Amino acid sequence: QVQLVESGGGLVQAGGSLRLSCAASGIIGIFDLKPVGWYRQASGKQRELVAAISGGSTNYADSVKGRFTIFRDNAKNTVNLQMNSLKPEDTAVYYCRIVQRGSEYWGQGTQVTVSS
Repeated sequence: QVQLVESGGGLVQAGGSLRLSCAASGIIGIFDLKPVGWYRQASGKQRELVAAISGGSTNYADSVKGRFTIFRDNAKNTVNLQMNSLKPEDTAVYYCRIVQRGSEYWGQGTQVTVSS
């Protein structure tokens, strides 16, 4: 039912910025009430939570705190991840996740590569 499409990834130099977006369809009810998270998975590593928004609260991994910001555009049913001061360690495939009625849904991911 739910489909998530991530976009905005690409190649950027260290210190640069990117904005990722997650567009949701098939949402039942109020989009603003759905918990949404951005995760990333670097090559050979486990997937990790980067940032999440649930209700009025947000939380971030320590590694991105102060550099990344998660926010909603409810009119478009999207959740964005603004990434500033990017580092090579941020290189990964970034995934969007949403919870609806106790079930989780994932997007296909978007590649972010940060060069030195």
